[in-house]
Formats: sequence, structure tokens, C-alpha cells
Amino acid sequence: MSDVKTQDPKRRALGRGLEALLPSRQTAPAPTPAAPAAPSGKPLEVDVTVIQRNPFQTRTRFDEDALNELTQSVASTGVVQPIVVRALPGGKYQLIAGERRWLASQRAGKKTIPVIIREVSDEQAMEMTIVENLQRADLNPMEQARAYDRLARDFKMTQEQMAQRTGKERASVANFLRLLRLPQAVQEKVEGGDLSFGHARALLALESEAQILAAAQKIQALSLSVRGTENYVKGLLDPERKLGKVKDVEEPEIDPNVKAAQDKLQRSLGLKVRIEDTRGKGRVVIEYSNLEDFDTLLTMLSAN
Repeated sequence: MSDVKTQDPKRRALGRGLEALLPSRQTAPAPTPAAPAAPSGKPLEVDVTVIQRNPFQTRTRFDEDALNELTQSVASTGVVQPIVVRALPGGKYQLIAGERRWLASQRAGKKTIPVIIREVSDEQAMEMTIVENLQRADLNPMEQARAYDRLARDFKMTQEQMAQRTGKERASVANFLRLLRLPQAVQEKVEGGDLSFGHARALLALESEAQILAAAQKIQALSLSVRGTENYVKGLLDPERKLGKVKDVEEPEIDPNVKAAQDKLQRSLGLKVRIEDTRGKGRVVIEYSNLEDFDTLLTMLSAN
């Protein structure tokens, strides 16, 4: 990675924006770190014991098998890519990126690890850590949801800004944030891998916490697929259709293309959607159960 001072203009502009949004903190300048600063951002070998875990880290779980494989690799060939740290008072360093490499180095019995030192504030370190995590592919859905939530709360970022910073789709950011509305017990199932992101998103269409908890237990007990979960939730939302009750007026058959579009919108928004089409004319009805759903829907529809 290049030094912060040599980052592109877009990055520097973001830094200035963050400083304007966040209250300034009175912090004493960090003393000279344990190792001398390396010129031009070149890596230094630093004692692994003087490096501290980042308190802004949103990642809480590591795959033990993958970490053991990395440990064996580090023991054999060393750390190929330096970790990124910042200097702290007392000759210590704080991780910004590279926690798995740092943990693997300790497990492998390494005394030192190559590091690149950044001169950044608390706010910049937090932002760099969270964004770096979100750009990884192995975060579980709840870790991603909490990371986006922290960017929104601590940096006042909009969903569009978060999407731009992490290279994700705007709708994807919104869907991850909505996972935080699930009951805590269901969030734990998602974090533990018992329920997938698709399962969780389907459950969000239900109105009450009790319904969501009961449905999550049923889905897990029956090992339902995501598609099976979507159909199960639809049955809960429309019991008459589930029971096959005969209605006084027979409903017209839905065109397959219209139904496909309806299902796609429903999965994307996480809300119940109905398309009423007559020869290419009609209307789209989107149902929401609370103001949070309404606000999220407005934001998604107004995004470019």
C-alpha cells in the first residue's frame, strides 16, 4: 500500500470530509515509535508483541482451518505482504489491516513481522479498517451489516457514499443494513452460518418479531432452501393462497414475465410487491410495515 500522503485527490477529499463531519479530539502527538520510520512507505520489521489489535475491528470470527493454513505458510515462507499499522504512545503500534497475518505470525512463533506505518487519526484508522474489511469476501452477513452501520453512525455516510467507498451496489448496502432489524437470536443464527443472507432477507418481509423467530426455527428445522423460505414466507403473508381456498371471483393468471419481475423486485427490496398488469399498463404496489421500511424504500428508489 502507498503512504497516506501520496494518496489520490479523491481520497484526500474524503479525509477532509470526515474531519469536517466528526468532532475534533484533543490527542497528544504520538512519540517516536519503537522502530524508526521507514522512508517512502517501505516496510519495517517490528516485534509482534508491540502491536495491538484494532478496537475498531468489526470482524469477530475467523475460519480456524484457513488460519491454520496461513500459519503453516507463514512458518514456511514468512509474511509476504506487510501489515498496516499506526504508531501509538509508548512505542506501541495499532493494527489497521492484516490481523490474520499478525495472528498467524504469532502462532508460527515469529518474533517480528513486516509493517508499513501510517500517520492517521483515530477517525481515519477506523474508516480504513472498516472499509478494508468490507472489501473482503469472507465476512459473514452480520459482520458486514455492523460495519455499514458503523460507517453510517460514526462517519455520517449515506448508503450511496458507502457503496462508492466499498465498490458495492447501493441496494446491497441497504439490504445488509436491514439485517440489523432482525431479532438478536436470528442475527446469531445468520452470524453462525445456520441461516444465510438469502434466508434472512426473506424473513424481513414478516411483520412481527414473534413471526420472524417462529419462521426462523421452522426454516432451520426443515433445512429449507432460500427459494423454499421465500415460498414459506409468502404462505405466511397470504394464508388463503397457502390453504388453496376458493375465492368468489377467480383471480386472473399472472403472466410469467410479470411474475418474474414481481419476484425479482420482492427479493431486491425485501418487501411484499404486487404488479397489476393489463396489456402492458398497470401499477406496482409495494407494501411496507413500518417507517423504517418506508424510509429505506424511498432512499433506494431515489438513488441514481
